[in-house]
Amino acid sequence: MDEMTYQIREQMLGELFSDKGYRPMKLKELGIFLNVPRDEREDLKLMLDQMISKGMIAMTSDGRYTKPDPDIYTGTFMGSARGFGFVRIEGMDGDVFISEGDTLGALHGDTVAVRITRKASGGRRQEGQVLRIVSRANDQIVGTYDKSKKFGFVIPDNSKISKDIFVRSENSMGAVTGHKVVVQILDYGNPNKNPEGRITEILGHVDDPQSDVLTILRAYNIPVDFPEDVAKQIKTIPDHVTVQDMEGRKDLRDLPTVTIDGEDAKDLDDAITISKEDGIYHLGVHIADVSHYVRENSPLDREALNRGTSVYLVDRVVPMLPRALSNGICSLNQGCDRLALSCLMDIDQKGQVIGHEIAETVIRVDRRMTYTAVNKIITHHDKAVMEEYEDLVPMFELMKEAADVLREKRRQRGGIDFDFPEAKIILDDNGFPVDIHPYERNSATKIIEDFMLVANETIAEDFFWQELPFLYRTHETPDLDRIRNLMAIISGFGYYMKLGRGEVHPKEVQKLLGKIQDTPEEAMISRLTLRSMKRARYTTENTGHFGLAVKYYCHFTSPIRRYPDLQIHRIIKENLHGALNVKRQEHYYSILPEVADSTSMTERRADDAQRDVEKLKKVEYMSQRIGQIYTGVISGLGNLGMYVELPNTCEGLIRLQDMEDDYYFYDEEKYMISGETLGITYRLGQKIRIRVLGADKLTRTIYFVPEDEQES
Repeated sequence: MDEMTYQIREQMLGELFSDKGYRPMKLKELGIFLNVPRDEREDLKLMLDQMISKGMIAMTSDGRYTKPDPDIYTGTFMGSARGFGFVRIEGMDGDVFISEGDTLGALHGDTVAVRITRKASGGRRQEGQVLRIVSRANDQIVGTYDKSKKFGFVIPDNSKISKDIFVRSENSMGAVTGHKVVVQILDYGNPNKNPEGRITEILGHVDDPQSDVLTILRAYNIPVDFPEDVAKQIKTIPDHVTVQDMEGRKDLRDLPTVTIDGEDAKDLDDAITISKEDGIYHLGVHIADVSHYVRENSPLDREALNRGTSVYLVDRVVPMLPRALSNGICSLNQGCDRLALSCLMDIDQKGQVIGHEIAETVIRVDRRMTYTAVNKIITHHDKAVMEEYEDLVPMFELMKEAADVLREKRRQRGGIDFDFPEAKIILDDNGFPVDIHPYERNSATKIIEDFMLVANETIAEDFFWQELPFLYRTHETPDLDRIRNLMAIISGFGYYMKLGRGEVHPKEVQKLLGKIQDTPEEAMISRLTLRSMKRARYTTENTGHFGLAVKYYCHFTSPIRRYPDLQIHRIIKENLHGALNVKRQEHYYSILPEVADSTSMTERRADDAQRDVEKLKKVEYMSQRIGQIYTGVISGLGNLGMYVELPNTCEGLIRLQDMEDDYYFYDEEKYMISGETLGITYRLGQKIRIRVLGADKLTRTIYFVPEDEQES
């Protein structure tokens, strides 16, 4: 079905379902009514399914398509270890709580139709009942096998899937207790019956550090190997830039050009040029022209969209594009001619972009620099390093100067900068963690961030005002309830934020982060503040970016590792060539909503996998330190107990049941844990000495006890 036919039929269906005289029809009846040929009925069904997922229509229990009930919505089921769940509905503030008896056997990630049974009121969230499973999220689940005599169970690694998978002995592939396995779902069961499955792959044993990362990748359905048609296409792509490739491009090979990346980086997709004239900075941000080699709807393109993003894990990178491309012809390697899409900006002393040009270019990187080396030059003025890069030192100093101007502008408008350290995990040759310590950004990493931000903002504003189809990176204003909860917590530390017209301004968040800087509670409050924010996502509508405090923003600077960047490169280039006619605009208007949703989902999948791998490696690391004593900071409180974060970034749980010298309880109103007899209290941000009690790989949880609660 072509796009025009699709749009016409969707409009006809919309008018049909909204007609007062419409009666519910089955697929065959609708096909006859709309004169849809039999060989196109499957396309019609797909369209109807998409309309259901959008909430435009509904389906009755006997398979008839009907008007949607105003209290029935379609959303994503988010499970919990205790059996209940929540349904997240696009565009609705707040999730819908689903009790265990009302889930209809839905599993985490399933798309479900839900009826709202209780509206939100008096601080209580809205409640609902799952009426139908629209689509299943997983036909395979990764977990740990537990064998009995005649059968076994797979305990899902994802704790949000609350039901174990029953496996008959003939379907076990000979797995034994402790094996990490992939189980194919044969029967999803029902509220009173566990799902049943067949083991299709044994990944290794739970105690094998070589298999644990692979297990997480499989659990999130993150593809590792590239399909055969992609491998064939790669062979047709040249390993060098040809004369024909350079035709019609702006030649910038004579400009001093550098890349600045981490020591281990191999996919170098951004390069910088800079100069200054009459108080104006001429900043060039040059991005690898990946779209020249990855053509729309080619095998490479389809696989890149399927992956959505590269996944950066502790011990490996799962790339969006094959390494022959990402580390080869598309990588801006030193001394090599490379094709780029460049954003050339003129920036004044106030950080304003007073002029810009977007151009297809040819560049040649003079030096491949590292963050460490550049930081030694601009921060520490290391003589040896400055002598090694003597001809480029003025360029790096000018970069620092321009970045300071841009950062000050961002500070003045209220841009938020969460600058707490990430974990640096060092593994041995067997994949076992031998050291974990904080990894903090330095001045060189901040320079590149500043330059990428201004390029992304400039590109987004340009295309917004051209009123062309585009993909934006948006970040909504936080929910007021979450901000009020945050304000209640920080008030206990003497901090506050102002609310204006029922919402918080990013400048207030920025001020809070400034006030807590270098205090014991900095990391804890920073993380609580981040958790109170909504998640940034990709959208076709430009609604601004709260965290950056900008009206226009997109992702332009990383097409090697992010599909949205690759997608908008195509739009930009078609526009430069005058080829973005009405037909092509309609094409992009039709595909971009799905691209936005898909890439937002794959980004979240990658983030979740990265988080789980880090948690797993931290558990492995602390499992070798049982009984050791550390000083940490209380980072979270709840009915289970309190979380304590150590200086090495590892976080563990002190369960109330393990605090044996008193009866402790969580006081929700005062945000503290109190002892009933001794009067000992624990609050967020408080320093505490702990002893490592245990580490559970299955739940990826580290357990602590207060040192004073244990006998020496």
